[in-house]
Amino acid sequence: MQNTFKIEIWSDILCPFCYIGKRKLEKALETFEGKEFLEIDWRSYQLDPDATSQPNTDVYDYLAQRKGQTRDWSVKMHEQVANTARQEGLEYNFEKSIIANSYDAHRLIHLAKKYKLGDQAEETIFKAYFTEGKDIANKTTLIAIGKEIGLKEEEINEVLNSDKYGAEVRVDIEEAQNIGVRGVPFFVMDRAYAVSGAQPVEVFTETLQKSFEDWKKKNFSVK
Repeated sequence: MQNTFKIEIWSDILCPFCYIGKRKLEKALETFEGKEFLEIDWRSYQLDPDATSQPNTDVYDYLAQRKGQTRDWSVKMHEQVANTARQEGLEYNFEKSIIANSYDAHRLIHLAKKYKLGDQAEETIFKAYFTEGKDIANKTTLIAIGKEIGLKEEEINEVLNSDKYGAEVRVDIEEAQNIGVRGVPFFVMDRAYAVSGAQPVEVFTETLQKSFEDWKKKNFSVK
């Protein structure tokens, strides 16, 4: 018997649709009947594990170069994403975004999960990157974020000055590959149902209901 109804979310901090997907799931959970049993487990994923910090390259040029497109094309693509985010109450300021590697941010999230602060860590880092234009690969930035959500500076430093939780990040990414994740966000409910991408709230609501009904059948005897 499993005491919690678990939702696992594979996500990358640098993925704009992951933050949007988070909001859509949260809206669906507002009417979810199983909140008392709910456990959300954020899992690491890196869209570009080889990325390096490029404070002098804006996201418009960066995407254009990666996709072999023009800067104007990239600007329009980002505007579309920002408009989608705005519909979910999110403010994306791509003109402030700093190209960075998300590895250390993921390790900080694993530290936060140790204290059941994983969701707060995800939210705060998403906001730092997409809204506030902070360098989420910068140690000073990550220390400030960690302290903001209630982590101790000494323990944050211990993680950032080593490769602690690096194995956990790599395991998450490997497991994603093993279960067929090809992009994020990717939501897995009770290891039985999945939602790929930032789908409409109705899709999350329906999938939540189906998976929770199955979970109840497995975990509570029916007389």
